[in-house]
Amino acid sequence: MTTDQFTFTVTKSDGNARTGEIRMPRGVIRTPAFMPVGTAATVKAMYPDQVKALGADVVLGNTYHLMLRPSAERVAKLGGLHKFMNWPYPILTDSGGFQVMSLAALRKIDETGVTFQSHIDGSTHVMTPERSIEIQGLLGSDIQMQLDECVRLPCSDDVAEKAMRLSLRWAERCRIAFGEQPGKAMFGIVQGGAVERLRVESAKELADLNLKGYAIGGLAVGEPQDVMLRMIETVEPHMPKEKPRYLMGVGTPDDIVEAVRRGVDMFDCVMPTRAGRHGQVFTRFGRMNLRNAKYAEDIRPLDEGSKCAASNTYSRAYLHHLVRSNEILGMMLLTWNNLAYYQDLMAGLRKAIAEGRLEDHIAEVKEGWAKGERDGIAEHLDNMATGGED
Repeated sequence: MTTDQFTFTVTKSDGNARTGEIRMPRGVIRTPAFMPVGTAATVKAMYPDQVKALGADVVLGNTYHLMLRPSAERVAKLGGLHKFMNWPYPILTDSGGFQVMSLAALRKIDETGVTFQSHIDGSTHVMTPERSIEIQGLLGSDIQMQLDECVRLPCSDDVAEKAMRLSLRWAERCRIAFGEQPGKAMFGIVQGGAVERLRVESAKELADLNLKGYAIGGLAVGEPQDVMLRMIETVEPHMPKEKPRYLMGVGTPDDIVEAVRRGVDMFDCVMPTRAGRHGQVFTRFGRMNLRNAKYAEDIRPLDEGSKCAASNTYSRAYLHHLVRSNEILGMMLLTWNNLAYYQDLMAGLRKAIAEGRLEDHIAEVKEGWAKGERDGIAEHLDNMATGGED
């Protein structure tokens, strides 16, 4: 049952982990949730109905890419992003701040906003907090993110502090620009690099803005996992418990499991789709590289216990052939498998939290990965002995 308002309800907790529901006019997001990334109005190599059938309640679109091509104004003219990409369910758009940092050819950041050159054609654009919210409004997204300055890690404390304080000022401007939009939400983004006191200050000041949700940004940008997890542990006590928490750009299955354990509700990452296009798959038994020669005559499916046809129907030998031949079907099948695995992972975490057995469940999940790794090492040694490995 949907609602004409944006609401978040925690239905069960297990330690710091929690499961619940975000309700809004376009649908319900079951949390913890993984959001497939649809950067340019498409989850690459997937049909929208496939993405929904796997269990995804929400997808992510990107302000930076869509403002450059085809433009937010054109998407609005064509009926908005939901209609444009044939996804009638919730859409979260990020602000474009990370892409400006990582993709723009040249950029200049000041109090006003960011002036940058498009990585596509070199044209100059200005992104202010107000313009970011305007673009996300033209796209029609349901959850909109504040514009922030994201710095690469490691960085100096001074650099982290300057970016954090600028992001706080931009958050206030985004809040004013967003105004009151029933059924929609704007999330703030906690910044502060790897400096605990800065993260705490950022979280507290954002909480004072009484936004509808909060993200932890500026992680998964090169720092070790233990640093990321320490920042989550630092921030979590200062994030409103009645609001959803979103860890941006994360990550590997292990990253997600550990972040859920620490109280995170929402995730997005290009990893399952990007890996699938490059021959890498995720399963209950860990990660496999289908380019390896050891799969050339392996008649087993990726995972016969999976409900996904890409996982339980096609042989590893066939998938190996498709990958080595650069066939589009290989990219499609491996992406399908990966997104199925990620959604199954989230469903398992939700169920375990609801049943109060999260720690046992995590131990079982990690034992499955370890078993696959042990088998993979044995296979690797066998192949090395026979000369069969790439």
